[in-house]
Amino acid sequence: MGSASSMLTQYDIEEVQEHCNDLFSQQEIVSLYQRFCQLDRNAKGFISADEFLSVPEFAMNPLSQRLLKMVDGLNFKDFVAFLSAFSARASMQQKSELIFKVYDSDCNGKVSFNDILEVLRDLSGSFMSDEQREKVLTQVLQEAGYTRESYFTLDDFVKVLGSYGVKMEVEVPIDYSIINSR
Repeated sequence: MGSASSMLTQYDIEEVQEHCNDLFSQQEIVSLYQRFCQLDRNAKGFISADEFLSVPEFAMNPLSQRLLKMVDGLNFKDFVAFLSAFSARASMQQKSELIFKVYDSDCNGKVSFNDILEVLRDLSGSFMSDEQREKVLTQVLQEAGYTRESYFTLDDFVKVLGSYGVKMEVEVPIDYSIINSR
């Protein structure tokens, strides 16, 4: 499984489906496999950061460099597991875990004021000065009962994001002609 020349067996599909907690249907997994094979230009069985950057929506994302750290070298099963956080059927916990990883760039299990400030810098670019970003973030944290010295754990993220009903969904286009020919 993973090279462009191979086909997914029913066993492979079920294994991947189980690996992603049944968040994608079998038809969606087949479609994701086709996309994975398109991205895996050298048929190595994994996708490199450069191959991910060939997706225009990914390359234009202001957080692409942070996301690249999470996706570089993914095999097909891990590619589907990564995308499962974007499924409409993913839980708030699963979505929050992905968002937390984006903010926790040093992977220490905590998100600091500076971690949030870095993401804010990536998102706002030159539209805000560092001073404006710090001021806004300090005010938002104070209103939520936190200080610049506060650290956020995954549980904090789940609590905060859960109260806002974060919506992160990706639509997986399905080519039914391929599925019906199996």
